[in-house]
Amino acid sequence: MSKLDLLNPTNSTVIFIDFQPQMTFGVSSIDRQTLFNNVMLLAKAARIFRIPTILTTVETKSFSGNMWPQLLDIFPDNDIIERNSMNSWDDPKFVEAVQATGRNKLIMAALWTEVCLAFPTLDAMKAGYEVYAVEDASGGTSVTAHNAAMRRIEQAGAVPMTSLQVLLEYQRTWARKETYDEVIAVVKEHCGAYGQGVEYAYTMVHGAPASRTVLPK
Repeated sequence: MSKLDLLNPTNSTVIFIDFQPQMTFGVSSIDRQTLFNNVMLLAKAARIFRIPTILTTVETKSFSGNMWPQLLDIFPDNDIIERNSMNSWDDPKFVEAVQATGRNKLIMAALWTEVCLAFPTLDAMKAGYEVYAVEDASGGTSVTAHNAAMRRIEQAGAVPMTSLQVLLEYQRTWARKETYDEVIAVVKEHCGAYGQGVEYAYTMVHGAPASRTVLPK
């Protein structure tokens, strides 16, 4: 297996690191609502394709707060690995969870890029894993900090990706009908102009009824 192999639902793991309120407050490299949208897109991609997913938090009670509830709603059965260390790879429980997946390709997103993404990325690669850093689902304390961290891990061998790229790399072909409807639903909800284009094509070109979300009363 190499970095030339495309991601697929059987060769990769998705990891969410420190998506907690205090960490979110410190992000200024990306609009935080855009960050939230991209994280939800990545999380739903993992859920649709049944990718092993690892959730980890740091100092929940003393500083950082609980993991985003919207992220937990997507993975209601996942345990959360609670840490004291800034570097997830320093926590034996985290490393054991990665090893337990049996997957060599690690798709990582984290807050903050310069610490919680960079540190475990470097250590995971040193341990022989391939790391795919989801750049638009990670945020740093400044644009400079985020960009410097991404350059550092890319120079070390990490592969930059976006949330949408992960989703579409898993789908790969629109002939994959078992996930088609869910992928299209995520595209329409989270992918901006692309989603609007899909909605337009469905309704105005193919005559489908307009999409509606039925909210609970």
